[in-house]
Amino acid sequence: MAFPSDLEIARSAALKPIEDVGNAMGLSSRALQASGDDVCKVRLEALDDLADRPRGKYVVVSAITPTPLGEGKTTTTVGLGQAFAHIGKKASIAIRQPSMGPTFGIKGGAAGGGYAQVVPMELLNLHLTGDSHAVTAAHNLLSAAVDNHLFQGNELDLDPHQITWRRVLDVNDRALRNVIVGLGSRSDGVPRQTGFDITAASEVMAALGLTTSLADLRKRLGRMVVGYTRGGEPVTAEDLNVAGSMAVIMREAVKPNLLQTLENTPVLVHAGPFGNIATGNSSVVADLIGLRCSDFHVTEAGFGADMGAERFFNIKCRVSGQAPDAAVVVATVRALKAHSGKYKIVAGKELSPELLEENPDDVLLGAENLRKQIDNIRLHGVPAVVAINAFPTDHPSEHRAIQQVAEEMGVRSAVCTHFADGGRGATGLAEAVAEACEEPSQFQLLYPDDASLREKIEAVATRVYGADGVDYTRAARRQLDTYERAGFGELPVCVAKTHLSISSDPTLKGAPTGWRLPVREVRASAGAGFVYPLCGEMRTMPGLGANPAAARIDLDENSDIVGLS
Repeated sequence: MAFPSDLEIARSAALKPIEDVGNAMGLSSRALQASGDDVCKVRLEALDDLADRPRGKYVVVSAITPTPLGEGKTTTTVGLGQAFAHIGKKASIAIRQPSMGPTFGIKGGAAGGGYAQVVPMELLNLHLTGDSHAVTAAHNLLSAAVDNHLFQGNELDLDPHQITWRRVLDVNDRALRNVIVGLGSRSDGVPRQTGFDITAASEVMAALGLTTSLADLRKRLGRMVVGYTRGGEPVTAEDLNVAGSMAVIMREAVKPNLLQTLENTPVLVHAGPFGNIATGNSSVVADLIGLRCSDFHVTEAGFGADMGAERFFNIKCRVSGQAPDAAVVVATVRALKAHSGKYKIVAGKELSPELLEENPDDVLLGAENLRKQIDNIRLHGVPAVVAINAFPTDHPSEHRAIQQVAEEMGVRSAVCTHFADGGRGATGLAEAVAEACEEPSQFQLLYPDDASLREKIEAVATRVYGADGVDYTRAARRQLDTYERAGFGELPVCVAKTHLSISSDPTLKGAPTGWRLPVREVRASAGAGFVYPLCGEMRTMPGLGANPAAARIDLDENSDIVGLS
């Protein structure tokens, strides 16, 4: 019999009343704000209500450098969260809200998979409680204010050629990457070139992920820089008098959303910051709540440990003040084989038959990537555990090869079958994580606040990526100097590079050496609270593929959604 689809599995779930899920976490009824039948918003007053409760163990889930198909990090996060109940522990989970662009693009959904899912699947993958729409509206209100300011006389002397604030939309649409606004008659505005990013790439979304309260978010919105005057001074949302209105739009979005897994484990779904140019992590407030409601709080960091986990440690933990107790590194046989350099994996295409043949030697050949990502976790003083996300096409000898590498590195590992078996398929992982969390905590940041921006970039490049050094363009050097003078030098850095390699070159697999990180441009997300150097071309507005998920998602004769996966 064929394995059921994710959507079929999700629809067969026996959901508990969501208020009961929240009450079991220790959240009072006044902290829960119903949003339909199966979702609650969690009021931020819950942070005060929970302040006296003991803090649970803090676990971040990261990965080796993924292939374009992803390696099941969200599925492992959910599977691990469910598994704790099977070993007698109470757990909560935090994940990002899926972006509807990829949902209708390649992914077709991002709620975990198989028997390790967050439900209701349809609601999670589509509008949920409208938080992403609020981000879109708040961001575009500021965009409108920028162009209105130019039209109304430009009292601030904003240089039209130095406007950095674009517009956003939660759709994959390459035709909007570069546009000209203000065409038509004089009453239609001042013509200028700009463009659209996907909503997940909005600085408003990044700020939502890092904020600790509505008042804090209001301050972050006010600090957002939209461009520069002809004299080189930054112009902010506060200068344009719209930060308050933006905060009003975000008033409900600042509250995390409470859902559950197939096995009724509580899940806080909140924010969805872009993984290349922002933190790519679930929200700070979701973690602060989850940590006071469980024995183990499992949170997810995007992409590999060189990206999402590095930002989790050096940006998110810097903001929250919380130190992680353990980190999971998700690895798959297919990804390690790809890191051998002998195979190419392309999204939307069938895997080559050779990739699926039993070959533990090729797994070991690509294992340098796993070793480096384990080192990147340990660099921050955090115990690592390797989760071997098993696929039906894997061979036991290949799993043993990964376990051998983990053992040589002195870290725990577990073969996980949560996709097929739910929480009981990840109990070995849960036990390994629980043991790792008992090790003495030695968490440390990679660099201090008062290091220069160049020192911070070079620390990430050389110590995390393994680069020999950093090369800056003239423009990048000038921008770094400008940000230091503007007072942004105290901010952490968020290096924007490809997620398909530890290096800045997506074609370099494994753990490349003998290369230098090229920084072509540096931008400041002063409101969200980080500076991001650009290394290579970053697509902040994806396009649709030749066969997007949108072509198969539909309504059936009963008006039920079909095609989500």
